Amino acid sequence: MVASKRPMSTSPPETPERRGIPIPSVSSSPTASTGQSIAESLVGSFATNASSSVTAQTDKERERTLYPGRVNLTTYPDQHGIKPHQMVWGAPDAATRGAIICSRLPGSIKVRNALGAHSGSYSIYRALSIAMGSLSPSHKPDYNMTDPPIEIPFSTQWKNVVSFDPWGHLVPSVFRSDLDAGLDARPSIAITRAHIKLSEIDESHRRGDIVVDGTVVHKSRPLKDENGNEVDYDPGVEISVGKAAIEPVWYLPGVAERFQISESLLRRALFEETGGMYPELITRPDIKVFLPPIGGQTVYIFGPQEYLQDETKTLTLRVHDECNGSDVFGSDICTCKPYLIYAIEECIRTAQKGGVGVVVYFRKEGRALGEVTKYLVYNLRKRGGDSADRYFKSTEMIAGVKDMRFQALMPDTLHWLGVKKIDNMVSMSDMKYDAIVGSGIPILKRYDLPEHLIPPDSRVEIDAKIAAGYFSSTKTITEADLVKTVGRTWEETEH
Repeated sequence: MVASKRPMSTSPPETPERRGIPIPSVSSSPTASTGQSIAESLVGSFATNASSSVTAQTDKERERTLYPGRVNLTTYPDQHGIKPHQMVWGAPDAATRGAIICSRLPGSIKVRNALGAHSGSYSIYRALSIAMGSLSPSHKPDYNMTDPPIEIPFSTQWKNVVSFDPWGHLVPSVFRSDLDAGLDARPSIAITRAHIKLSEIDESHRRGDIVVDGTVVHKSRPLKDENGNEVDYDPGVEISVGKAAIEPVWYLPGVAERFQISESLLRRALFEETGGMYPELITRPDIKVFLPPIGGQTVYIFGPQEYLQDETKTLTLRVHDECNGSDVFGSDICTCKPYLIYAIEECIRTAQKGGVGVVVYFRKEGRALGEVTKYLVYNLRKRGGDSADRYFKSTEMIAGVKDMRFQALMPDTLHWLGVKKIDNMVSMSDMKYDAIVGSGIPILKRYDLPEHLIPPDSRVEIDAKIAAGYFSSTKTITEADLVKTVGRTWEETEH
């Protein structure tokens, strides 16, 4: 047998019970005898095992404890007991809108009004934690003292939002009665305050480009050596921001309309192209909300958040799509990090002049094609001749499309914030500009990345984008010009 050829381990695998992680015990479950709900019995068994010796269970026993019923692959609208919790998307008040319920726990499964799971792609890690016994599936979060420290108040523009729940940051307060009734409603937005520190901003401060004002920009505490003694070196600066993490929550009719396709086609594509992960996209047309397993976004606010809705205040915006290689590790093949840092500096300056700055950071790595595809394209470019005329063609050869970010949903964030006009947009993207203006928010000024901030090897990218229609205030590039822009070869990087 093939299995017998595998090398034998010298020690047994480290299962949760060997690590001392509480596993719900079948024998301790009182469900059958007392009529308690499955969720209550799981909580009890977790508590019992946490305070007593953990009895070993086979995986099959653990599975029967966690999921005692038969496997429900799907449900249908006319099944007995199915009655989705009231939810009116776009309603002007929380009571009419209703909480979003997607949990498959026994107390919620028949009243669900949403498909998918909270936390986007991180829902997979939650499933692993439950399977390994480190997390109870019926754990109830304690939301005391988690309310937002800054206010994003209701705006009539919330009716325009279809890609996330505009009430998501207010769930523990506005849907308190639902939580008290045992429904598993959860926040899909969290807002907090923070100081951010970036070495590039430190350098800008040392050059005199960014000044300390004690409100937006603060001097960092003195640096210390390994012995705890202060060192004679400029510690740089820190920036006060408000920030919000937003998880995706799709209102399917609105998303379909935004992309100008039918809801049925959208549902079928989501079902088929995720390997059939969500059959209820097909069998439950009555459920209109879907929490997709994708990355979310983070909003950074520079200056008073109340200025976001004040049209008399200057607002500077950068909408940035994730680029791990550049944003975090400083790769010079693209302009992502220089543009992000430049935008942060412009947001700081705007806030210090009495306005407000906003950076929206989307998890759309590699134009939403992913990092694997991005690196394959890099290989093709460097081996096939890295010229600007082949920039988009190289991506299309690998991915079949040059960009999958499709910015139609992006303006939702601005409508949630209550933004009514943008004075300064730090972006060259024609797709982002068109999406924002098309959603009813005017943009008064656009400006591109200053020439001296463009890394040499990213000239291929920037010239190709300008020729394709990206904004530039200083440069016009034709298709004929693109062959003249050539990137660095791999050999030139081997020092």
